Amino acid sequence: MSSVYRRRCDACFDPVREAVVGPQQPAARATGARIRGFDWLRGIAVLVMIQTHALGLLRPELRSGLLWTRLQWVDGLVAPAFIFSAGFSLALVQVRGAAAGMRAVRVRKTLRRLGEVLLVATLLNWMWFPIFREPRWIFRIDILHCIGLSLLLALPIFALLSPPPRLLSWVSLALAAVVFGVSPFAEHVRGPLAALANGSTESVFPLLPWGGYVYLGASAGAVAAYDPRKLPWWIGGLLVAGAVLWIATPQLAAVYPPHQFWVTNPANHASRWTQVCALLLVLFALERSPAGARAVSRIPFVELFATSSLAGYFFHQMLLFYRIAGFSFEARWGNSCSWPKYWLVLVLLIAATAVLTWAMDRVYSRLWNPLWTRLQKVDSSATGAPSQRGQARHAP
Repeated sequence: MSSVYRRRCDACFDPVREAVVGPQQPAARATGARIRGFDWLRGIAVLVMIQTHALGLLRPELRSGLLWTRLQWVDGLVAPAFIFSAGFSLALVQVRGAAAGMRAVRVRKTLRRLGEVLLVATLLNWMWFPIFREPRWIFRIDILHCIGLSLLLALPIFALLSPPPRLLSWVSLALAAVVFGVSPFAEHVRGPLAALANGSTESVFPLLPWGGYVYLGASAGAVAAYDPRKLPWWIGGLLVAGAVLWIATPQLAAVYPPHQFWVTNPANHASRWTQVCALLLVLFALERSPAGARAVSRIPFVELFATSSLAGYFFHQMLLFYRIAGFSFEARWGNSCSWPKYWLVLVLLIAATAVLTWAMDRVYSRLWNPLWTRLQKVDSSATGAPSQRGQARHAP
């Protein structure tokens, strides 16, 4: 793994950055080495997400047929992959922080990361909607809000249960079952909580059911923390459980009152996490093979977007929709592309997003991270000084 790859980090879909697992020795598990399979999942998801959002460039009459249908199927796995990975990372680093005796420090660091996610989420809502004239748009829950708020709600649970990671894995699994299980009933929630519970207030990714993927991922993150060798088996177990629920689609559709099956039914989401878990197992196998790892790493921009997903999300949205001097990809090519032209414009969009993401990565690592480190040192010195003086006064 290159030093450049290890240094790259981001505060969004991997909101806690140090995700993941190294050698099997207990001491090594606290080092924060990464599982590249999860990084690759995130990087591939960013590329597919850009492709998804760029479909509006196609001519309307082309938005049908076999290719369109297949793309819609693949695109439906993007959000589950991101949210699952975010839950995995959050649980993993809380367990590592507790094991290193730095639980409070880890929680504060995670809160800062989540603050960055929610700040960018609010910025995007401000760019697209008149939030000052109509403040209700501030509370429109899109993917970033969903991730930030879901992780914020889960953080106290994960921090509290981080010392016994085996318990955390099973509690997280139970919470995932609860979230997915109650989601069809939440479609009828109205009032202040409606934005979090369903799409009745224009929320795209309400916490019910999408927050369930956080807890599914967290169950795997806790397993990775105490025994990385069991991680593929746990992912395989999630795959089998999802496949069983997927097969039981008719029964799960009938057990609930009338609801939007493709939005809230547990069987629909089971089909999604089953496919995400299958892809993860393939990536784990490639990670163990030097030739496979090299092959994945050669896919353009996968490792960049894997660890800079927040910047990738923000910049591709800006390039695609936000008009600067009258130009945006949507303004220039919206509803006008044939399939060949669409793929060419998509390559240009991905390349432009990658350049801006790389530049932001440099700014973040060279300016913001050193500044934050200095602030932490100042805070630690101020906090530690009284304790040291007290020890001196009471020394024999």
